[in-house]
Amino acid sequence: MNRSLTIWMLGLGLTIILGWSLAPFAIVPAGMRGVMTTLGKPSADNFNEGIHFLIPIVQKMHLMDVRISKSEGEGDAASKDLQQVRVKVAVNYHLNPDMAAKTFKDVGQTTDEVVARILDPARPEAFKAVTAQFTAEELITKRTQVREQIATLLREKMTRHGLILDEFAIVNFAFSPSFTAAIEAKVNAEQANLKAERDLMRIRVEAEQKVASAKAEAESLRLQRQEVTPDVLALRTIEKWDGHLPQVTGGAIPLMDFTKIAKK
Repeated sequence: MNRSLTIWMLGLGLTIILGWSLAPFAIVPAGMRGVMTTLGKPSADNFNEGIHFLIPIVQKMHLMDVRISKSEGEGDAASKDLQQVRVKVAVNYHLNPDMAAKTFKDVGQTTDEVVARILDPARPEAFKAVTAQFTAEELITKRTQVREQIATLLREKMTRHGLILDEFAIVNFAFSPSFTAAIEAKVNAEQANLKAERDLMRIRVEAEQKVASAKAEAESLRLQRQEVTPDVLALRTIEKWDGHLPQVTGGAIPLMDFTKIAKK
């Protein structure tokens, strides 16, 4: 009984597999494009997502992934001033849906094959060509310009074979230890010079403030000396007098000549 059940289940499985392989249709999932071959010859048409009819055994639907994928790579290059630099880059790309059939025929039958044959060799070639146009210091200070030039060169190579560059980024530039130390020393020296210039400027401003303050104080004293006259002193004395004579024992009572003041 168990043997009969096993044979029956095996037969059912083979029937399902055979029926599926002989099914007169093929399904292209989302994010894919289909390329139909007839006795091994690829069609020039690109098949979108959905169900498509075909001739069993004679025709077959091949799937090409057109979703955005990421690829990272690194390699050695030389700068314009012959400094060794290791470049690490990241690329977001996707297969051009309108060129799926052509890419299938000319390059590879899967997206991975296309990447291995087109993107992988083009990537180091692009950053070697661009880094040779910049000095090691410029690779750091002009990083955006370097990135754009590498992306432009890489995009041209990829587009011809049905790959579209979505994003390109330079993950890292790695230089030799001696050059890295030289860069750090230069940065530290520039920071020290900048600090010295700021300190000198601060000292100069403080000195100018002190001079200005001293000049203002001297001018104030000069004006006060010009305003203080004997008449002003006498007038201020009168203004402060309360009308009472000082209480003294013996001696003459001090008198103030008001007539002179009045005449003036």
